[in-house]
Amino acid sequence: MKKSRFTDSQILDAIKRVEAGITVPEMCRELGISSATFYKWRAKYGGMDVSMMSRMKELEAENARLRKMYVEEKLKAELRAEALGKKVVKPSRCHEMAQHVVRERGISVRLACETFGISQTCYRYEGKHRTENDEIAQWLLRLTDNHRNWGFGLCYLYLRNLKGFGWNHKRVYRIYRELELNLRIKPRKRLVRQVPEPLTVPMAINHVWSMDFMHDQLTDGRSIRLFNVIDDFNREALGIEVDFSLPSERVIRALKQIIAWRGKPLAIRCDNGPEYLSSAITEWARQWDIKLEYIQPGKPQQNAYIERFNRTVRYEWLSQYHWEDLDQVQRAATEWMWSYNHERPNMALGGYTPKQRLAMTA
Repeated sequence: MKKSRFTDSQILDAIKRVEAGITVPEMCRELGISSATFYKWRAKYGGMDVSMMSRMKELEAENARLRKMYVEEKLKAELRAEALGKKVVKPSRCHEMAQHVVRERGISVRLACETFGISQTCYRYEGKHRTENDEIAQWLLRLTDNHRNWGFGLCYLYLRNLKGFGWNHKRVYRIYRELELNLRIKPRKRLVRQVPEPLTVPMAINHVWSMDFMHDQLTDGRSIRLFNVIDDFNREALGIEVDFSLPSERVIRALKQIIAWRGKPLAIRCDNGPEYLSSAITEWARQWDIKLEYIQPGKPQQNAYIERFNRTVRYEWLSQYHWEDLDQVQRAATEWMWSYNHERPNMALGGYTPKQRLAMTA
């Protein structure tokens, strides 16, 4: 804003003297101004005192400053949207864009530097291409061609310690990157996964059983375990054992109880849990001539029959109630198991119950 050579008090005094009776031409001749200037004063400052006049000038200056800031920020946003199509991180690239907008758009150097986040020193810097850079590039190309497994570290140490060159490591690395001599990152070696074994489909009862564990909690927070056994042929639930802990000896006892009324299976499918891998259960299976079919690690779908049964147990009765003690859970398991075998249609069996499928087979 252009500063007037008259103070606020002089302007207000001139306006008051004209209001007191002096003519405008006389006042203008005395102050050395034109009549248009005086009428502009009177239109702008008429009826004000010195404090009000100073406050108005401060507000005008503030508005001008805010207007300038708004215009600059709007221009910065337009320049960024126009120039930065993708993320730019190199100072050299920002330097080129700043020079471009100054040359093409005619904006100031200060605004261009603020827009692209560089200093004015960086803007005015002119890179000097030295013949040494060509020599460094030739050395790097020669080294990487003769030693394909050498990275930047070995190349730099060779030039520094063996050849005696005093080039800075940052300078050598910059040229190394520009030549794109970086070693390719070796991909992580993937584990060779075994071919999934198909799920065995039994053709008669007691050909293959499946067994697995489940977990739940009582109302007091204590954890309980459920040991489930089914016959894969007709999806019949053979037993559900409930306790706080079910070690190998308890698993063997439960299997013996089922075998006593059901008969001995040819094989039992299970996962790789510690209860099934223990020497006690493997020795028992060998003595009873029962094959333990372990699924592949990380392949629960190979034990799909018992996994589907576990889901039915979980959603139909185990998660429906708050259990107080083990006896309550065991009674509910026995009642539901009878209902599952005799009254619940199984979609995998064509809509028949396990007992119906057993009778149809017989």
